[in-house]
Amino acid sequence: MNDHPAERPEDQEISDCRMTDAQEATRGVHVSAPFPTPGTGLDRHLSSDPDSAGGSPVSPLRSSDHHGTHRHLLLAPDAPVDQAATIDAIVVPTVRHRRRLLHAADLSRRLRCPLLVICSGPYTGTEHVKALGSHGAEVIAIDFTHSHALALPRFETSSVLPHRFRRRTDTAAKRNLALALARMRGWRRIVFLDDDIEVSAPDDLRRAAGLLHTYSAVGLSVGGFPDNSVVCHAFRAVGGAQDSFVGGGALAVETTRCVSYFPDIYNEDWFYLLEADGLRPLAVTGTVKQAPYEPFRTPARARNEELGDVLAEGIFWLLDEGRTIRDAHQGHWKDFLARRHRFILSVLRHIPDSNVESGERRRMEEALKASLGRLALITPDMCLTYLDAWRADLKSWRDFVECLPVAESVGEALRRLSAPTHPPFTSIHLRP
Repeated sequence: MNDHPAERPEDQEISDCRMTDAQEATRGVHVSAPFPTPGTGLDRHLSSDPDSAGGSPVSPLRSSDHHGTHRHLLLAPDAPVDQAATIDAIVVPTVRHRRRLLHAADLSRRLRCPLLVICSGPYTGTEHVKALGSHGAEVIAIDFTHSHALALPRFETSSVLPHRFRRRTDTAAKRNLALALARMRGWRRIVFLDDDIEVSAPDDLRRAAGLLHTYSAVGLSVGGFPDNSVVCHAFRAVGGAQDSFVGGGALAVETTRCVSYFPDIYNEDWFYLLEADGLRPLAVTGTVKQAPYEPFRTPARARNEELGDVLAEGIFWLLDEGRTIRDAHQGHWKDFLARRHRFILSVLRHIPDSNVESGERRRMEEALKASLGRLALITPDMCLTYLDAWRADLKSWRDFVECLPVAESVGEALRRLSAPTHPPFTSIHLRP
């Protein structure tokens, strides 16, 4: 994240590859090939939509190579929910200006729970956040320096990949720090909230917290600007039937039963929601609004998302079919990578006929070619290796969390969670 509302965390990543961006962007791209036949590309499926022009049927694009929704994997309980369920903390990882935290501070005040702000970058920090104290909220702000300054497990998923696939964002590390702090401070119910998310009804967060009696995590439906990967944004833009899943931007979690972590990869929140065989007990309730951003602003965003999107979508493909993560064998990944390639090519071929303006079409094409270039470097063995590392990391994280001591304050917890080779993380605690 950064100060510009159109920019997202992935935009800050810098490609560091031996192959040039231009070479990688064109690797595996053959846009001039014949349009895929039905069953291998995008097909029109008529559906009646009373909101369509003149009430006539509309024809959303669907693909046999892509699942446009995973919503059926979520539970939307109708049972009464404990309206008085308390939230122990709202957690906002941020690099944006403190004004982007005003909404979260207001939620914190209204819900009577602390706001934990984990800051990095030039636009935010403990000194900048001090002004939030005047809004009547209890605010705990931490200056986050670097993930290496944390005394957390060294995750295999962060080192097992070739260098070009490694990310340079700190969102996952900030969320893992919050999970460790919650464990040490006895916070059982916390809500992760991105600084570009608006919650119009604070009671939705209370309802989500109430459902944590039964579920390991509860997401809120994201409205406003769709929260999708670049490839899925492009699919929607050309008329594809594309939905959004729940994610870490608005997610209530139970920290004692759901012992999971966020790997440093795109779609890290989907991995947090997984366990050895499949999805953890997961529900959805309420709605939030996502602020607009520019998914096609830079091809680097698409390139840096591709591996995480492949891994997550490849796993959820199995879950959609009633199978488990254990079915993610070599043959599955070989088949899924071929599907992904066909799908992106099909979306590319639909761009010229879309209603998108010419400048945006050009950016979409460049982004999808960047995705294809990165996809050409992903192998079934790489996917298998990453999942093996993820399973090992889950065990390491559980062992680590179970040994964490109780801390009387966030400051004490931070001292224990700071690596001995680095200065301790600094924090401030503002009380109303």
